[in-house]
Amino acid sequence: MIIESADMAKTVREHMRGGSGEVEQITVVPADKLINARLFAKLVLKPGCSIGEHEHSHEVEYYYILQGEGIVTEADGDHHVKANDVVITGWGSSHSIRNEGKQTLELLAVISVE
Repeated sequence: MIIESADMAKTVREHMRGGSGEVEQITVVPADKLINARLFAKLVLKPGCSIGEHEHSHEVEYYYILQGEGIVTEADGDHHVKANDVVITGWGSSHSIRNEGKQTLELLAVISVE
């Protein structure tokens, strides 16, 4: 199976999870094609935009930072992330991410379910 970029659904989510501004979500793999996962998407955060704090129970979310820089907040505080870094959150933990930089922050988000 091949999913061409032109066939990937694109949506704009305002104040995603209570965050600031808009997040563009490009669904890379539709939910009905996923196995043991509920999300496989590219997320684009322009400067000043964020995804608010949210919890992952009975699932794990992986962020692979494609471009730009951001600040991830977890239980132990703030962490600077940049291209090629991976963030793993799950098992009842929560996190948020924000773009305080001057360039666009792009990441691949995958949520696997138990």
